[in-house]
Amino acid sequence: MRRIAGIVLAVLLLGGVVAAVVAGREEQDTGAATKTVRMVIGSEKAEFFADPDVVKALAAKGYTVKAETSGSWAMEGFDLKGYDAAFPSSQVPAAELAKKYGVKQTLARPFYSPLVVVAHRNAAEVLAANGLATLDEHRGTLKMGAYLDAARDDRTWQQLKGAEKYGELTGTLYISSTDPETSNSGALYLAAASYVAAGGRLVASDADVERVAPLMRKLIGVQGAQQSSTDAVFRDFVSGAGNPLVLVYESQVAALLDDGQNPGDMVVLYPDTTITSDHTVVPLTENGRALGDLLGTDPRLRRLAVGHGFRPQDGGTDFASAAADRGTYLNQELSGVRQAPVPTSAVLHELARRARG
Repeated sequence: MRRIAGIVLAVLLLGGVVAAVVAGREEQDTGAATKTVRMVIGSEKAEFFADPDVVKALAAKGYTVKAETSGSWAMEGFDLKGYDAAFPSSQVPAAELAKKYGVKQTLARPFYSPLVVVAHRNAAEVLAANGLATLDEHRGTLKMGAYLDAARDDRTWQQLKGAEKYGELTGTLYISSTDPETSNSGALYLAAASYVAAGGRLVASDADVERVAPLMRKLIGVQGAQQSSTDAVFRDFVSGAGNPLVLVYESQVAALLDDGQNPGDMVVLYPDTTITSDHTVVPLTENGRALGDLLGTDPRLRRLAVGHGFRPQDGGTDFASAAADRGTYLNQELSGVRQAPVPTSAVLHELARRARG
C-alpha cells in the first residue's frame, strides 16, 4: 500500500509539474499581447488589421487591436469615450478629431495612398480616344480638366466617338464616388475637383465655394444613392457591376494584385491632379499613441502595410520593390501626378453639403 501510495503521489506531482509547464507556456505564448487597443478605423484598413500576419506582428510587440470600421468623416459625430485611437483616412478629419478631444501632440501618419480611378478597358480606351485620358498598358492618366469640362456640359457616353461599339457605355459620363458627407474618398474627390475647377487654386472662401458648387453638384447628383465605403464600390466594380469608372484608393488595387486575384479588364487611371490620402492616427490614450508610432516605425509592420498596398510615409524602397511585382498597373513614382492642397474641414463640409443638395 505504501508503494502504491508513493506511485500515486509521484503521478500527482508529475501531473502538477506538467500542468505548471503548460500554463507557463500558454502564458508565454499569449503574454506578449498584453495591451488591448480599441480603435475606430476607416474601412479600407479593415483587411490590414484582420490579416493574421499583422495580428502576430502586433502581438509580438505587446498589442491586440480591436478595430471597428467607419466612414472617416462620420467619426466626427461619434462618442469615442472608451477608445484608444481613431484612425481616419486623411489629415483633415483627423485634425478635427484631435481638436475635439484636445490632442496636442503631432499625429502619426504611418502610410498613405493616392486616389485613383479604376476603369474597364473599353471605357478607358474611349476616354483616351476623346482626349480625356492617356493610356499605357494597364494604367494611364485621367485629364481632370477635360473630364470636368465634360461633366459641366453633361456629356453622355453616346456623344464620345467609339462608345457606340460598347453597349454598356450609355448615359451620362461620370465617376462613381462615395458619399462626401461621410466618406473620406468622396470628400477628397470634391477637394481635387474643386481645385481644378477653381483654376488651380485652393477653395478657401464662401465666394470660392459659390463659384464651384454648381459643378460639384453635377459630379455628385448624377450618381444618385452613394455608398459610404470604398470597399463596397470597389467590390462592385471587380464583380462587373455598377459604373465603368469608379474612384478608389490605389491601395485597394495593389492589395487585389498582391492577393493574386484576376483584375480582369481593369485599367488604373491616375488623375493628373489628385489628393493623397494620409492615414492619420488620433491617439486618445497612451496605448493609442504608442501603437500609432509603431505602425510607422516597425519594419515588419511597414512591410505588411506595403503588402496591403499602402505607401510608407517616409518613402524608402519598400513600396518600390513591391510595386515591381504589381505588373503594369501602378504608377510607382507617381510621375505626371500633381498633388492638390486640401481645403479646411469647414470648407469641405460645405462643398459636400452643396454637392449633395
